[in-house]
Amino acid sequence: MGCAITELLGDGIGPELSRAVHMLFDRLPVEAELIPVDLSLENRVRSGQDLYEKACESIRATRFAIKYPTITARESPNAILRRLCGFSVIHRPVVSIPGLKTNFTQTIDVDVVRIATGGTYEDPGRMIGQEAAVSIRIVERKPCREAARFAFRLAEELKKTVTSSSKYTIQSVTDGLFQSVVDEIAKEYPLVPHRRELFDALLAKLVLKPQDYSVIVVLNEYGDFLSDMVCGLVGSMGIGGSGNYSFNEDGSVRLGLFDPAGGTAPDIAGKNIANPTGIIFAVCLLFQQMGELELSQALRRAMLDLLSQGKATPDLGGSLSTTEFTQCAIDECLRRLNGGHSKEKKS
Repeated sequence: MGCAITELLGDGIGPELSRAVHMLFDRLPVEAELIPVDLSLENRVRSGQDLYEKACESIRATRFAIKYPTITARESPNAILRRLCGFSVIHRPVVSIPGLKTNFTQTIDVDVVRIATGGTYEDPGRMIGQEAAVSIRIVERKPCREAARFAFRLAEELKKTVTSSSKYTIQSVTDGLFQSVVDEIAKEYPLVPHRRELFDALLAKLVLKPQDYSVIVVLNEYGDFLSDMVCGLVGSMGIGGSGNYSFNEDGSVRLGLFDPAGGTAPDIAGKNIANPTGIIFAVCLLFQQMGELELSQALRRAMLDLLSQGKATPDLGGSLSTTEFTQCAIDECLRRLNGGHSKEKKS
């Protein structure tokens, strides 16, 4: 029995990434209908706030959504969707890819779990006279608890460790609250190793000994910085996928939105050379939440193998178009699922 997935259309390379996603759903063994909602800048200007309400209504109805890059003009669509849908946690897995050119020679394999709300990002600040400015930093117990529980469940499933990181020795009230909540949740998972790490030390140690880190849970700003840093270490800002989650009272995922790390890339829009790696990795996270674990793992492994073989789009030194690379990923995924024999999904 099939399900419905909300598809949030975007700007720039969004249409090309959408075609790649439709190829995946058309040819892989998963039954789902994509329900489009146009979040392009042109449609946002025309429709206003009602469009976001429509998007969130669709996400609540389908439970899961795929989102393509959107232009941030008068507002940030991502920030508005997080607020309206209650997305409190962002999960970004980052892994080194053999063969991908990078200045960093060691292997990265981390899952960044970032609280998606609060911090100074909630308050743009205000001037105090002419010579000073101030903003309020907000840390709430509930999203800290949700992020911590997500991190420990992920580590338990993947047999990994959890590192919680902040500046709790300096920001003793705000970061201290975060750390105390993580420590409380850690007691529920006695078999998952957990340690605290000061955030500045974490950044240095992650570069020096990346093998010591697997699942890292952090507050909003720290997660923003850390996600970009680890993507830079593996060689590209645009090859990662993210999951954005809201939760039920028992900690289970209520809603999920999945998107690529990259932007709209208007300079290459319409040329069929956009790198679909980020959106395909995002679809892997979607499959995982849908319960399609074997399919998620097969597609992720297929992607990593293709990239390690140099089969890539031009931005990563390859010669494949967006559609050619997506088809290669589909063929390799099907080969893995069918014991080494490629076989299309029956229509």
